[in-house]
Formats: sequence, C-alpha cells, structure tokens
Amino acid sequence: MENYGLIGCPLEHSFSKDFFNEKFENENIDAHYENYELKDLRELAEIVASTPNLRGLNVTIPYKEKIIPYLQELSNDAKAIGAVNVIRVMHKGKKIVLKGFNSDAIAFKQSIEPLLRPFHQKALILGTGGAAKAVRYALEELGLETLYVSRTKKQDAITYEQVTPEIVNEYNVIVNCTPVGLYPNTDECPTLPYESMTPRTLLYDLLYNPDETLFMLKGAEHGAVCKNGLEMLLLQAFVSWDIWQDKI
Repeated sequence: MENYGLIGCPLEHSFSKDFFNEKFENENIDAHYENYELKDLRELAEIVASTPNLRGLNVTIPYKEKIIPYLQELSNDAKAIGAVNVIRVMHKGKKIVLKGFNSDAIAFKQSIEPLLRPFHQKALILGTGGAAKAVRYALEELGLETLYVSRTKKQDAITYEQVTPEIVNEYNVIVNCTPVGLYPNTDECPTLPYESMTPRTLLYDLLYNPDETLFMLKGAEHGAVCKNGLEMLLLQAFVSWDIWQDKI
C-alpha cells in the first residue's frame, strides 16, 4: 500500500484526507492518505523515515514557505513562487529525495480565469504567506497588477488601514489568502470598506469551510461576484496526484 498525507497545523478544517481516501476507494487504488499535524517541522524526518511506502505529501498552513529548507529539490514554479504545497517523495536506492512543487498557482489560475472580465485589471491580495505568493504568481501570469495587503507594515504591501474605497474601486479583484473567517471563527472577516464594492468587484476566498465566509457575504450584499476555494482545492488535488504519479 502506498502512503500519502497532509502536513500542517491545525488540520481539523481540511477536506483532503476524506477526498483522497474516497478517491482511492472508488478507483481501487491501494493507497491511504493520513493527516500529520506537526507542531514542529523537524518531525517531518521521523514521518519520512517511519513510513517506507510514503510517496507524496501536501503542505498547508503554516509551512508552505518554511518547508523549503527541508527539501532536496524544487520545481521551477516552486522556486519562482517561493512556496511549496506538494512534495513528491522519491526513493533512489537507500536515499530518499523530497522534491517540492506548487499546485496552488495552477489551480487558482484555472479557477479564477473564467470570472475575470476586461475591467478586472488590478488585484488586492490579502495576506503575504505561501498561498498569497502562489496567487500573485497566477494573477500576474493572467496580466493583472497586484498589491499585497498585510496586518503589519511591509516593504511590498499596504496595511488594511490603507485600503480606502478608492483602492477597492481601482483594485476590484480581491483575494483572501488569510485564515480569517475559517471555521470555527466564521463571525470574522478581513477589515475592508465593503460598502464601496459593486457588481464589478470580484471577491475570491481561498477558504472553503464555511461555504460562504463573512468576507463573501458582506461583498455580496453590495453586488460583488464571490467564489470560495472549493474548486481550487479540488483542482490542486488533481494536480497533486499527477505530481505524485510523475506526470508533471
């Protein structure tokens, strides 16, 4: 039996384990997917050493950037983005090689592209972590100008206090790459001037639990087009499988 899994912390919100194990059962694949909730990335070596049939891992919050020093190889996309959310575990004789990939950028690009209109030229990216880097990479490939929004002052970002109605009007694609609003904290949302949104505003939330986050609901009140991250999750899962099977 081949083994796969997800590393991150916390993991109670994740659908990946159920998705992959259902896939394995439905397609008669002799494999199992496990959650590995790691308090410290140094625990990764023990997981790899104690799981001889480990073939692949997904990586989620908060390790998409921190995982890189633990890997022996990186794909070109992962290098360019600076974040990894898929690891292929390769057994080369007695040596185990971990290669990092990024399926977030591919999946996000495929998911948001059908929603983009000619008046969508600029995007705000809420957050500056690994997922935000993948989103920026994808949006810039689609020709959009991007701007990070951070809770704290950073060189390459503005703060939430600087997001004015004029900014929202100009940067009318807004992507939430933060965990704000994630179950069970469903009464939270990023601090934005939602009242200045219009039907030309596109809100994309990488979160998928709950189905409709408060970020989405508050935007929809003013006519914004909204989408959650479930399709992206499914698309990146398909890409993950292709990576593990050495098809990418």
